[in-house]
Parts: sequence; C-alpha cells; structure tokens
Amino acid sequence: MTPECWPVYGLRITTPRLVLRLPDLGALEKLAAVAAAGVHGPDEMPFSFPWTDGTPERRARTTFQHVLGTVAGWQPEKWTLSLAVLHEGEVVGRQDITARDFAVTKEAQTGSWLGLAHQNQGLGTEMRAAVTHLAFEGLGARALTSGAMTDNPRSLAVSRKLGYEADGVEVVPVRGEARTVRRLRLDRASWERHRSLPVGLHGLEPCLELFGAERG
Repeated sequence: MTPECWPVYGLRITTPRLVLRLPDLGALEKLAAVAAAGVHGPDEMPFSFPWTDGTPERRARTTFQHVLGTVAGWQPEKWTLSLAVLHEGEVVGRQDITARDFAVTKEAQTGSWLGLAHQNQGLGTEMRAAVTHLAFEGLGARALTSGAMTDNPRSLAVSRKLGYEADGVEVVPVRGEARTVRRLRLDRASWERHRSLPVGLHGLEPCLELFGAERG
C-alpha cells in the first residue's frame, strides 16, 4: 500500500526504540499474529470491550478487521489512527488515537495493547509518548484522554509517568459484570512538563487535512 491515495500510509512516528505506522497488509498480518498469541493473562480483562475473548483465530480476525475498518471509515470529523508498533523491525503491538470533530475540540483519546511477549520492557510508555507527541506537537491538540480499569496498575502507571491526571471514574459492563474505569486526562501544559523522550514525525504534512488539523 502506498501513500499516493491515502497519505496516512506515509506517516511515521519514531522514538529511540520504536517506529509507529499504519500497517500495510504484510504488517497487519503480523499484528494479527501478535494478537492471536495473546495480549493478557486468562484471568484478566483490561478492555471495556472484551475483544480478546475467544480463539486465537478470532483475535487475529478482529484485529485485521479493526485496522482496515478504521481506514475505510475515516472522515476528518471522525477518525481513528490505528498504528502498528515496531521494535527492532518486529511488530509488537498497536497504538490507537481516536477523535471526533477534532477541528473544533482539539481533543483525542488514546488506547493501546502489547503482545504478551513484549511487555515489561518500557515499550508501552514509549509508544504512548510517541502518540502524545503526534497529538500535541503534530496536530495541535489541547488535551488527550485515556482510561484504564482500576485493577490495571501497569496502564495507570504509564499514564502517570506521562503526566495524565485523574478525571473521574465510570462503571461499565464487561462480560456481564460491573467494572470500574478510571478516566485520565492530559493537557498540553502537563505534557510539556513531563515529556522527555525524543520523538520524530515524518510524512505528517500531507495528512493534516485528513485529521482536521490546521497547517502551520
């Protein structure tokens, strides 16, 4: 897949250890395989939508359809950028950023996952730092939001490290049970105070109109 018809395929976000990009079909197959191999333990469910339930084949198919669906359904008024995360050339997880009416609100929401084999290496913090840089430095965001189950300390720790602040809680139904999600919010001032990782943005200029972002 080339960026001529869809410039977002040319976007790259780089950190000292990672490259984040919209996956072509080859990378998407690898991302689906990472999802199939497992994202969390069998006794956990860190997601409000339990997409990881079911067989490995179902997880792979869900991942494949999700990413292609974000491209097919993209509008400047409502978009999801679903990035494959590569570490040393290997696909290790996915980092999403989603927005509605970004041109008006200048706000977006992040979500992510890493394959089990790639966790506990600090990659989750680095990939989130990459997408926050895209949002604030690249797109001119005013704030980002995120959320994590109150019993998901690793995700909450990543948010705290990057400067997110508590923004209340909400109760959501998961697998027929009530679960509590802690909402988190990161404004530009807090991002500026906490950012310490060098991040590069490549190929963003042709994409700005698609994000509903102004050109500098």
